[in-house]
Amino acid sequence: MEGPFRLLACLVCVIPVGSFVRTKRDTTRSLLDTEVHSAPAQRWSMQVPAEVSAAAGEAAVLPCTFTHPHRHYDGPLTAIWRSGEPYAGPQVFRCAAARGSELCQTALSLHGRFRLLGNPRRNDLSLRIERLALADDGRYFCRVEFAGDVHDRYESRHGIRLRVTAAPRIVNISVLPGPAHAFHALCTAEGEPPPALAWSGPALGSNGSAGVRGPAQDRGHQVTAELPALAHDGRYTCTASNSLGRAEASVYLFRFRGASGASAIALPLGALGLKALLLLGVLAALAAARRRLEHPVTQDAPPRPQAQESNYENLSQMSPRGPRAATCSP
Repeated sequence: MEGPFRLLACLVCVIPVGSFVRTKRDTTRSLLDTEVHSAPAQRWSMQVPAEVSAAAGEAAVLPCTFTHPHRHYDGPLTAIWRSGEPYAGPQVFRCAAARGSELCQTALSLHGRFRLLGNPRRNDLSLRIERLALADDGRYFCRVEFAGDVHDRYESRHGIRLRVTAAPRIVNISVLPGPAHAFHALCTAEGEPPPALAWSGPALGSNGSAGVRGPAQDRGHQVTAELPALAHDGRYTCTASNSLGRAEASVYLFRFRGASGASAIALPLGALGLKALLLLGVLAALAAARRRLEHPVTQDAPPRPQAQESNYENLSQMSPRGPRAATCSP
């Protein structure tokens, strides 16, 4: 009988011990989860999205929140936003809040288009950018600085990638002279995604194209297409297109030839409408006036009888007594 009682006693002992171990494991896991959630409140950190996308001409919001190791801080603070690179990039926005104040007074806002949306006292540095342009495309970094007795500061290292999208826009179209009285055309357009360019015109067909130069290093949103040889007079059109739209611009080429038959002048006219036609008319009038000066038209001299009659009348007015002396009574 002692054997069965001892086995039962061991089972009773094992069961409570196993229950205690499992409870301890669950309690430890709960404590670890609490430490993970509470850790950000005990150290510096910043939460920003990897990328924000917005269209040119509209507004964009760059979210940025932070935590700090202090239980409560109401001293002076400064909120800063940079562009390009962290720590050393140019500042685009800066504001400062006095001790105990929730109002962050703006000290710098590039072109007046940057405005703080968040409240730094509540760990929010979110920024709004108005009237976006393609030049605003890039990376932005938020930073907060505590002053007074703390002298703490923290800045996001990877920042936010702001991607500005835009439909194509042709910024320049021109015709330039080349050697041997030849001309070539250039078309530059901007947009994001970078637009594809194509030329059409005389002897090119409606779907003519030209080679596209790659985007310049300092203007990554611009592309240029060159039409190397303009063999015919007429209208040449440059078309820029991307996934957001398309744009067109035209240039007109006319050659004026002198008497010797050599090309004297090339007149490129952009898409200026009536102004271009008026300019062409003025140049044509100047050319006609120059021809008249080079080849003046000679007029015939007045007939002799007219000149004698005029002289006679003048003499009559000067000597009224002459005729009476010439006639006498019989």
